[in-house]
Amino acid sequence: MTETAKRRLIPAAYSFLLLALLPCAAHSQQAQAAQMPSLQLPAAQTPTVPAVPSGPRLTLADAERMAIEHNPNISVARLIALAQAQVTREVRSAELPTAQGALTAVGTHQNSRITAGMLNNPSIYDRAAGGLTVSQLITDFGRTHNLVRSAQSNAKAQLENERATELDITLTVDQAFYQVLTSQAILKVAVETVNQRQATVDQVGALAKAKLRSDLDSSFANVQLSQAKLLLLDARNNVADAMASLNTVLGSEQDVQYTLVDDTAANPDPAPQDAEPLLQTAFTARPDLAALNDSYSAARQLSSAEHELWMPTVSALAAVGATPVRADQIQSSWYGAAGANISIPLFNGFLYNARAQEAELRAHAAGEQVRNLRDVIARDLRTAVLDAQNAFERIGVTEEMLKESNMALDLSQARYKIGLSGIVELTQAQLAQTQAEIAYANARYAYQTALAVVRFQTGQ
Repeated sequence: MTETAKRRLIPAAYSFLLLALLPCAAHSQQAQAAQMPSLQLPAAQTPTVPAVPSGPRLTLADAERMAIEHNPNISVARLIALAQAQVTREVRSAELPTAQGALTAVGTHQNSRITAGMLNNPSIYDRAAGGLTVSQLITDFGRTHNLVRSAQSNAKAQLENERATELDITLTVDQAFYQVLTSQAILKVAVETVNQRQATVDQVGALAKAKLRSDLDSSFANVQLSQAKLLLLDARNNVADAMASLNTVLGSEQDVQYTLVDDTAANPDPAPQDAEPLLQTAFTARPDLAALNDSYSAARQLSSAEHELWMPTVSALAAVGATPVRADQIQSSWYGAAGANISIPLFNGFLYNARAQEAELRAHAAGEQVRNLRDVIARDLRTAVLDAQNAFERIGVTEEMLKESNMALDLSQARYKIGLSGIVELTQAQLAQTQAEIAYANARYAYQTALAVVRFQTGQ
């Protein structure tokens, strides 16, 4: 016989021998069991599913609505927007007339004058009078108008910041919601793992007592059970942490144990294939970019206003009143006057020049911030789409891995029962099956979280 024929014959003979030994091993196992009728192997325990929280049902849409209504960050942004709207009214007041009323009563030392503290030394007389003074800005050549426009742009920017805060909170709610679902799914896996490995410990222990397995097998099984219990402890703690985070973003101080409604599709739609078509949507819809554009407009309008500080200011003034009680020197019982004033700035230590230059530089900086944010949005959107594509592919891979690990576990359990494999192979199969279940649970909800990030990056 040639060497090549021998190499081909050996694997075939080995396969034939393995097939022949399988029924023999099974028969031998049955014969040993028949000789010990008192040995009763414990039945595998039924996995205990963790109790579902008895709190109110909560869908993702309800969670988003509750957060927008109750999260304090939303209230802060809304109040700041309202406060900024009042700044616009404050600036516009310079364009409207002002009126002041006065009631004056004076008792004087006879024939005295104010002689210190000023260039003139006016006379003062006994009197009791009341009057009204009205002033009105006629023009400051556009400065106040530009200040009003700047305040309006800042108010619009704050409104966009409020909407950006709502998007931030919505994304945080989505992430917290899916984190709770992930933690609960892993907790379920941990409970099933503990029950499965407890059954293995009981069965291996019974076999070890019957001298059908060594104490080493029992030790290996107990180690795996301890690891499963540690996984269960971590899973329970993660569920509590995730629920606490969800309550915080919902604006609740209470530890409400919600019953989350998982509306995740078993076969979700695939992720976007390309980020480029979404960029224009992001540039148009992102409220933080709109807020920065409004801030840039406000800075340019303020710069124009600061350059107009050197322009004259024209205003009108009128006063009218009555003096029913007066000294003899005041002959008329009423008074009235009107006039106009032109204020022309001449020199103030280069203050106006510095203010104008400062405003212009700040406007340029605001423009660069807009350009920088556009670059960041483009990068983050591309990254989010890539992450979503990767997360979608991981669902299929982990699902296939779970199927294979389940099959491997079934085969390893069968091989262990008939004595064709050791405890190491069985425990490795159990560990692989647990890891596959956890990976599949993580992949499902990680994809939903990645889609939420894509929606956030596009301003939706």
